[in-house]
Amino acid sequence: MSLFLDKLAPEAWKDAQRFSATVRDYGVQHGITAQESELIKVRASQLNGCAFCLDLHSREARQEGVVQQKLDLLPAWRETPIYTDRETAVLAIAEAATKLPLSEDSRADLAAAHGLLGDEAFAAAEWIAAAINLFNRVSILSEHPVRARDADGRIAR
Repeated sequence: MSLFLDKLAPEAWKDAQRFSATVRDYGVQHGITAQESELIKVRASQLNGCAFCLDLHSREARQEGVVQQKLDLLPAWRETPIYTDRETAVLAIAEAATKLPLSEDSRADLAAAHGLLGDEAFAAAEWIAAAINLFNRVSILSEHPVRARDADGRIAR
């Protein structure tokens, strides 16, 4: 039995959406690009197995200009050189924030990401990762359905 948490607690859902907007704005103000933000969201959603968020953020990543090859190879991002240093940094943050508790490897990844991004962008990426993890959990617990789409991204009938 699934209960749509967003429908049963609309005020909490509105607050979560405001939180997400604040985090998005913070990311933009502190140097996280829309593409980097979407890569964080897609990777965390993959790790959490959140089909609804994965569907949504894969589409949004493409709209923001993330090339399909980068989305296709995201589960193996450590095995390919197609990602920029900044993209690998934010992907490391996404994984560390999603696969808790922190391991020694994830601490090392975070230290390297912090060294590359600096304080503000690093913190912004961590906030983005924390936010998508919240939304993944709401969607998974609510069992939000994924609708079939056509090749243009429109809901198939």
